[in-house]
Amino acid sequence: MQQASDAEWQTRVDLAACYRIVAMYGWDDLVFTHISASVPGPDEHFLINPYGMMFEEITASSLVKVDLDGNKVSESAYPVNPAGFVIHSAVHEAREDVACVLHTHTRAGIAVSAQADGLLPISQTALFPYSTLAYHDYEGVALSDSERPRLVRDLGASNALILRNHGLLTAGASIADAFLMMYVLETACQIQIMAQSTGGELAPVPEPIVAGIQAQAAEVTKGLGGALVWPALLRKLDRRDGSFRN
Repeated sequence: MQQASDAEWQTRVDLAACYRIVAMYGWDDLVFTHISASVPGPDEHFLINPYGMMFEEITASSLVKVDLDGNKVSESAYPVNPAGFVIHSAVHEAREDVACVLHTHTRAGIAVSAQADGLLPISQTALFPYSTLAYHDYEGVALSDSERPRLVRDLGASNALILRNHGLLTAGASIADAFLMMYVLETACQIQIMAQSTGGELAPVPEPIVAGIQAQAAEVTKGLGGALVWPALLRKLDRRDGSFRN
């Protein structure tokens, strides 16, 4: 790999860690989903997984650097998932505040994405993504550039997006923030499916409580967001396998 700046290398390490953590939680889908991160600097490049590698295999040096036109900027024997490029490049180009985009195809996430009412405010966990949640209708496998403006429009200023009949997407000002949002969104979807499976009547959280949840979330994370949990996650990953840093 070409020599990376210190800032780019740190982004590579954190992004490789994110891939490994997603695999650790069982949110990966063989090789078919993707996480991207902007490369610090003026060139509008971002890093994404080498298409064909399992998430548990990904290392800092194996990540592929591309520009917004899909051209590989760093040497790699692997291609880039074309659907991944369409989705991620659209968000990175439109949202300067977004440093990381995380997309999954989990069973719980897809199950909720297939429900007409989407995510329900029936748990404390659900409230955090619910208050910043957007939806994008399914248009088939995301291979067409023509879908990009509609995806960007539907995401708007939100940091959580349910891709109907497809899966989940989160965005964040850091890799840690995008991960934490996915953690609570995925957990909320799992809780919803479990609650619905009982067949009992569901009790939504009252709207005034939903409206104030973001201020409470900032208090819970001490204003740090994902940065509160990220060092602990890296320590956990290092105890299991620190090769993501290579």
